[in-house]
Amino acid sequence: MSGLTALFADLVRVETRLYNAVDDRLRSTHGMSVGQFELLQVIRDREGCRVLDLVREVAITVGAASKAVDRLEAAGWCLRSANPGDRRSSLLTLTAAGERRLAAATPTFEAELARLLHPLGRTGLDRLTGSLAALRARLESEGTGGRG
Repeated sequence: MSGLTALFADLVRVETRLYNAVDDRLRSTHGMSVGQFELLQVIRDREGCRVLDLVREVAITVGAASKAVDRLEAAGWCLRSANPGDRRSSLLTLTAAGERRLAAATPTFEAELARLLHPLGRTGLDRLTGSLAALRARLESEGTGGRG
């Protein structure tokens, strides 16, 4: 296995295991998945959020984003409303219940990440953060790997 192939395998396996561990914690403590948590964050942080914004931010298909929003709506955590600037899309906002759920889950999410990433130490975590941010910025600027 070449060095780049091994790096790819490590990145994917670490991401999967990290995601699953945090997902397990959020599900057991707050009854929500990491995917739902992430979408609620995007909706909260992006004024005038549309399904297409979710697609671009988390690199999923339009169909997957639309179904995810359907589930968030059914849970009572977000609302779709008519987009006055574009009748083909809807605007997404958090409900009060969605805001409460996200606020309650955020400390759990951050604590679980801190626990899992603690072995890297501050210097290692800073280096990893910088490297991943640079790689993500490059991929996004090239439009590489998005699903929308």
